[in-house]
Amino acid sequence: MRNTYLDLVDQTFYWPQDGFDLHENNLRFHGIPVYELLEHYGTPMRLTYIPKIADQIIRARAYFQEAMEKVQYKGKYHYCYCTKSSHFRHILDEVLDNHAQLETSSSFDIDLIRKLDADGEIQPGTIIVNNGFKPPEYVQKIASLVHEGKFNLIPVCDNIDEVDLFNQYFERKTDIGIRIATEEEPNFEFYTSRLGIRQSQVLEFYKEKIATNPKFNLRMLHFFIDTGIKDTIYYWSELKKGIRLYCQLKRLCPTLIDINIGGGLPIRNSLGFEYDYNYMILEIVRLIKEACTEEGIEEPNIFTEFGKFTVGESGATFFSVIGQKQQNDAELWYMVDNSLMNTLPDAWGINERFILLPVNMWDREYQRVNIGGLSCDNADYYNSEAHINQVYLPKINKGDKLYLGFFHSGAYQDALSGYGGIKHCLIPSPQHVIVDRNENGELFHWKLSDHQDADSMLKLLGY
Repeated sequence: MRNTYLDLVDQTFYWPQDGFDLHENNLRFHGIPVYELLEHYGTPMRLTYIPKIADQIIRARAYFQEAMEKVQYKGKYHYCYCTKSSHFRHILDEVLDNHAQLETSSSFDIDLIRKLDADGEIQPGTIIVNNGFKPPEYVQKIASLVHEGKFNLIPVCDNIDEVDLFNQYFERKTDIGIRIATEEEPNFEFYTSRLGIRQSQVLEFYKEKIATNPKFNLRMLHFFIDTGIKDTIYYWSELKKGIRLYCQLKRLCPTLIDINIGGGLPIRNSLGFEYDYNYMILEIVRLIKEACTEEGIEEPNIFTEFGKFTVGESGATFFSVIGQKQQNDAELWYMVDNSLMNTLPDAWGINERFILLPVNMWDREYQRVNIGGLSCDNADYYNSEAHINQVYLPKINKGDKLYLGFFHSGAYQDALSGYGGIKHCLIPSPQHVIVDRNENGELFHWKLSDHQDADSMLKLLGY
C-alpha cells in the first residue's frame, strides 16, 4: 500500500484542488511557490494573496445575479465588506477597487473611512452601513460624514435609545436602518442575540420614534444570524422571521427598500469542505421573492456583509517545525517556531479549524502528530482537522526542515491577536508578506512588516 503524505491526501480528497497543487513535492498556494518564499523570508510568516479578494467578491455577485435572474427578482444586490474582518490598507484598497460597499462597527472605523477618502480611495456615493452598539463618539463621527454628504450612509439602530442620539446629532434628513435581534441556536448559552432590537418591539419603535421624526428616512431592515448561512432548520426559520417582519414593516413604511441579511457565507476549512453556494443563495433570494409576492409588495434590494468570505481564503500562516517530542507511546509532538494561540487565536478561542498542510516533504511517509506552540500555556496546541479528529504530517528526522501552513486564516486573526502588540510569553508577531500579480499575471511580493523585535514590545510595557 502506498503511504507517502501525497498518497494520503490523494486517496482521501479530490487532489489537486482550487488554490492548492504540488510542484516537485512542494506545495503551491494559488500558484505561489510557497517553499521558495519561505526559504527567502523565513518563518514564522503571515501571507496575504491579494487577487483572491477580488475573486471572492466576483463569485458572490455572480451567485446572486444568477439567482435573481432565475426567479426574476426585481431588486438590486449590494456586496458590503465588513472592515472588522481585516482593516489592513492593502485589503481595503482591493475591496474598493472592486466597487464593494462598506460596513463599519466602531468609532475608529470612521477615522479609517476618512483616511481612505482623503487618499481618494472611496468613490462618492459609496454605501456605508454603520453597525454596532454606538456610544456618542461613534454617532458624532457618523453625523459628520452624513452632513458632508459624500457617501450614502445608513446608520443602523442597534437599540431603541440610539435613535435619540441620532436625533441629537443629525442635522439633516438621514437614511437609517433598524437591526432586529435574532434568536440564537438552541444549544447556545443565551436565547437572543445581544445585538439589535427585539422583534416584538420593532413595529412600535418605528411608529413612535421614526415615522414621526422628519430627520429620519427608514431605508433598511437588518438582521444577522451569528452561526452563518447554513442549510439548517434554525437558519431558514430565522430568515423567514426576518423576511416576514420586513413585509409587515414595509406596509407601514413606503421608504423601506433594503433588507440586509448580514454575513456568514462560509469558507473552506478543510480539503473535504462541501457547500452548495448556488443552492443556498438561490433559496434565500427565492424566499424573499415569494414572501413579497404573497404580500403584494416590491422586492427589496438585498445587502450582504461578507467579511470572512471576502478575505479569509486570501490568508495563510506558516511555521517551521523546530523539534519533535515523544511524550508517551501515543502522543508525538511537532513543536513550531511561534505560539499557535497567539497567532491563530480562533483555533484556541472558538475551536476554529483551518486547512493545515505541509509545504514540503510530500514524498515522505506520514504519521499522526500533535502540533505544539512555543508558549508555556497548556492550550497552545493544534491536534485535529475539521474532517477528522487527528492530524497527519510527514515523518521527519533530526535536522530536517519541515514547513507547515495554516491556510485560509486571513480574517480576524491579526486583530484578535493584537497585530504588533504584546503577546503571551512575549512571543513576537510574525512577519507579514503580501503577494500580488502584475498586469501580466506575474507574481510579485513585498514585506509589509518584519518580525516584531524585543525593543518594540518592551517600549509598550514601559521599559
